[in-house]
Amino acid sequence: MNFLAHLWIADVTGTSMPGAILGDVVRGSDLSMYSHSVAEGIRLHRRIDAATDRHPLLIEARSGFADGERRYAGIVLDLACDFALAGDWPQHHPASMEAFCARAAQAVAVDTASFRAAGAEAPEARRFTQLLQSYGREDGIERALQRIALRLRRPDAMLHAARSWRTQAESLRATLPRLLDDLRQLAPPQTPRP
Repeated sequence: MNFLAHLWIADVTGTSMPGAILGDVVRGSDLSMYSHSVAEGIRLHRRIDAATDRHPLLIEARSGFADGERRYAGIVLDLACDFALAGDWPQHHPASMEAFCARAAQAVAVDTASFRAAGAEAPEARRFTQLLQSYGREDGIERALQRIALRLRRPDAMLHAARSWRTQAESLRATLPRLLDDLRQLAPPQTPRP
């Protein structure tokens, strides 16, 4: 799951949207510097990532990657899931994707204290909105893959593994409702949002 799916799960479970993003930023298990709801959002993000890696649907999807490409399959599948979610957005959320992205980006952007505690800057709301919306377009996924590849030691290997992302996204569309339902069950019951 990438940003869009993590934020969708936070929204439908009433958990922290900043925590859903900070799960990729915060290292270590000491979350005492965060509010209870943000810390729980970080924990939920981590549970979702671990459960996604073990989920039978994603294990099957990873098996479609060649041996040398499997190490990058998680990255590719995370973005393919966001693309599939965006493609069928009205089936998953009552608000328009544009309205959701703007609201989620604003919720994340205002929590500057939590991002500072993590040694990072909170994303700017307008740019983060645009990023989230870009996951619904092929060129947006391509740009995301390029950005991620540039941070890796072997960017060409990751981009080679990513050449099938459209096929992966199409395959995931049919199973995404089941996957999302399984993942949202990981949220603690009735956790208040900040």
